[in-house]
Amino acid sequence: MPTVILVRHGRSGANTSGILAGRSPGVKLDETGLTQVAAVAERLASLPLAAIVTSPLDRCKQTAAAIATAQKQQEQQLRPATDRRLTECGYGDWTGKKISALAKDPLWSVVQQHPSAVTFPNGESMRGMQQRAVDAIRDHDARLAESHGHDAVWVAVSHGDVIKAIVADALGQHLDTFQRIVVDTASTTIITYTPHRPFLVRLNDTGSELASFAPKPAKKKPTRRASDAVVGGR
Repeated sequence: MPTVILVRHGRSGANTSGILAGRSPGVKLDETGLTQVAAVAERLASLPLAAIVTSPLDRCKQTAAAIATAQKQQEQQLRPATDRRLTECGYGDWTGKKISALAKDPLWSVVQQHPSAVTFPNGESMRGMQQRAVDAIRDHDARLAESHGHDAVWVAVSHGDVIKAIVADALGQHLDTFQRIVVDTASTTIITYTPHRPFLVRLNDTGSELASFAPKPAKKKPTRRASDAVVGGR
């Protein structure tokens, strides 16, 4: 089955200023963020990507554009597609506020300990965020399996909480445990979906090679089903 590489956008000015950017317009990558996305784009250039899908927010679109440019340099023509289901959580009235101030809000402890119960004031529920993001990933994965084959590799560019929620789903974890997951800016997290289960292949990876994820010729007689875990490990 296809493999999705989840890429968190590079660092933005909101990250360094301690602001919850949310869906605020005009939040772009800072100089460090631009350097980060150039590095992850170079790592991804070793792969024949089937698609690049991105959140519609500027910081993600910048990240996706860098990845597409690196693919073009390898003579692969890819134009990032936008999917609103990969956008940042709708933080509502929390949007644009200082994290230090939000930490004093009674809702903060609920976000930390019981996120499945949280609906942000005038915003989105965290359960809703997870559902629409997982639906997006699975929909694109199924589409690319049909159009590019089950060995396709593709990229989805999104946000920290969104990627953490997708990972929690892949691991079969309750959303209330997703704060245990760390997803840094410009990191790659890799999931392979199969008929029986997803496999979390890498998490929060900011430096290792990615060329080994390139599609390989199919074996004539596979010794095991793609959904089978390797007993004892690989």
